[in-house]
Amino acid sequence: MRHKIKSFLSQLQAALLQAPRASGLHRALLTSLGIGVILTFLIGFYWSREPVQFDVTSNVNQRLVESGFEAVTGSVTAAALIGVAETLLKKPGGYLSNDVMPPGVYLDNIPSWEFGALVQVRDLSRAFRENFSRSQSQSTEDADLIVAEPNFNFNNGSWIFPPSELEYREAIDRVTSYLLRITDPENADAQFFARADNLAAWLLNVESRLGSLSQRLSASVGRVRVRPDTAVGLSARQSDVEAGEVGVQTPWFQVDNVFYEARGATWALIHFLRAVAIDFDRVLTDKNAVASLEQIIKELEGSQRAVFFPIILNGSGFGLFANHSLTMANYVSRANAAIIDLRNLLAQG
Repeated sequence: MRHKIKSFLSQLQAALLQAPRASGLHRALLTSLGIGVILTFLIGFYWSREPVQFDVTSNVNQRLVESGFEAVTGSVTAAALIGVAETLLKKPGGYLSNDVMPPGVYLDNIPSWEFGALVQVRDLSRAFRENFSRSQSQSTEDADLIVAEPNFNFNNGSWIFPPSELEYREAIDRVTSYLLRITDPENADAQFFARADNLAAWLLNVESRLGSLSQRLSASVGRVRVRPDTAVGLSARQSDVEAGEVGVQTPWFQVDNVFYEARGATWALIHFLRAVAIDFDRVLTDKNAVASLEQIIKELEGSQRAVFFPIILNGSGFGLFANHSLTMANYVSRANAAIIDLRNLLAQG
């Protein structure tokens, strides 16, 4: 019995001696965890900053300085496409849409921004392949653009086998090759045709994208929308023959995602339209459309004003709080209306 009591006292004494050591280890682990959380938060905050705009003229000059070639018609737009695409990969944190580790996996605003800009990159790359680089519908497609366009359309959320960045980098390299070939005076294989019909075809796609974004932004406030019977004419048909009213509202947890998607789309469009203003200057002047394009750029620049609140507010229309989505929708819809006018000028002159 005495032996057992002595053994118990020895074990208790050892436990008491180890308790402070265990408590200190526990404290150290909690401290390290706290520091890790704070660092993750700070890095995530830094990565969530939207990229600044760049000058399209300086951009093309920097890309051509090593080749020794001079800018030609189409080079500013091609370089702007490269610049916007590279920004997606080289901004703070890199490309975040396919991140599977913190802090990128927890961020959603910048991935939404990336998707908005990426959609515009995809549309412009398709315009290069189908319109800008070809003299007519029966002409041969450019070899580099044949690869670049589908690569830009690769899954934006793939993180391995292959990662999205690898496909987009290949697309950027191909557009860079195209840029160098159109500026090389001894290379006649690559061309860029600045015509009114080419520009109007791309603007028609831009108009459709902005129209959709405007509707999605406006849906941040719940409202009833009339479903029009779009099948007009005796022989016209549509899948859903029941017209009427339908309630439309963006879920509250997606409001900020739609907002930042629109921010990314308009950010990319600003650069593309500034480049178009240079490469299509003669066409725009001939069609008396320079002022119209400048007005579109002004409206899109307004959409990039700083948000002086830590979260995207979603006030109810004329309610007490602001609604950032409705403000963005205002700029987007006005730019969209101006694009419609610009396309009419390009068609009629």
